[in-house]
Amino acid sequence: MSEHRLPPFVVIPEFRVRPQVRTAFLDAALDDAQHSLADEAGCRRFDVVCPESAEDMVLFYEIYDDRAAFDAHLQTPHLKRFQAAMKALEVEETVVRFAALENG
Repeated sequence: MSEHRLPPFVVIPEFRVRPQVRTAFLDAALDDAQHSLADEAGCRRFDVVCPESAEDMVLFYEIYDDRAAFDAHLQTPHLKRFQAAMKALEVEETVVRFAALENG
């Protein structure tokens, strides 16, 4: 019998990025993603994606073991670096958070 686990916690932030700061923003975003995956045991997935139809938009697709793992992510040095870069680059953010449903 398998032990009961909480469903994963999914975060999908959306960023509006001006063309002149896009490269710097993507560098900061990829640094955050790479460190999240490497340094956080509770981070299952962290993708940085750019929709084909919107050049000023960047999305993150993040999956954490649970809400506690995401809360731990909020305290990391790499996220603080990313937040500082986002502020300096004047990037707008909208965040949607989900508790995933068990499907198996």
